[in-house]
Amino acid sequence: MELTGKVAFVTGGSGDIGKAIARALAGSGADVVVSYVGDAGRADAAVEAIRKAGRRGHAVQLDQRDPRSIEASVEQVMGHFGRIDILVNNAAWNIGIPFKDLDALTADIWDRVLETNLRGPFLLCRAFASELRRHKAGRIVNIASIAGLAPAGSSIAYAAGKSALIHLTHCLAVAMAPDVTVNCIAPGLVEGTRMAERLPEEVKQSARSQVILGRTGSAEDIAQMAVAYCRTDSVTGQTIVVDGGAPIGMR
Repeated sequence: MELTGKVAFVTGGSGDIGKAIARALAGSGADVVVSYVGDAGRADAAVEAIRKAGRRGHAVQLDQRDPRSIEASVEQVMGHFGRIDILVNNAAWNIGIPFKDLDALTADIWDRVLETNLRGPFLLCRAFASELRRHKAGRIVNIASIAGLAPAGSSIAYAAGKSALIHLTHCLAVAMAPDVTVNCIAPGLVEGTRMAERLPEEVKQSARSQVILGRTGSAEDIAQMAVAYCRTDSVTGQTIVVDGGAPIGMR
């Protein structure tokens, strides 16, 4: 699919990976809306990066745990650009809790992780489904994690939620065919991001020690994979790992 003139919505576009994806999509010709929860300044910086790439940018506040906020974001995206062609479900939340510390993983933390990382992407896909189908060339890209493929990551809740997001990708690919492709990227450790900073140090060190390329994944590589998914017309229901080559992701 040619991306020039298409409209993309990147949730969590104020974050490090989200901003890289937004910038890459803009560089490929798309106008881009980014969402943020509370840091409007970072969202403004992402919009400025989109505009420097020569495309139109816009920011919307979104708490994807709140269905009313999701509905409002649909109205804002459609009101501003009149269409949507690409939805990138990038926004997520994590907290470092060692797997063995079951008592620390409270019901409230479990709910916050799963509501943000799994229910939110589903509700966004459902809310934008009719518009994504309208031009019969919609694209959904979900950002999961290598923790969804192996028992690893910041917490059991995070790993379970990302595993479910990968399978949600499969299910939505079936549900939205043939008008919308639905694919997934599973990053490993991405150094220098706020999400990585929340990981326990032992988790980060383990990731570094396993990658066969001697370097972990990068936000830029994740962004380019997102663009590739949007351009292709015959790939759906797939997950690609971007992690520097950790054996646990080779499946």
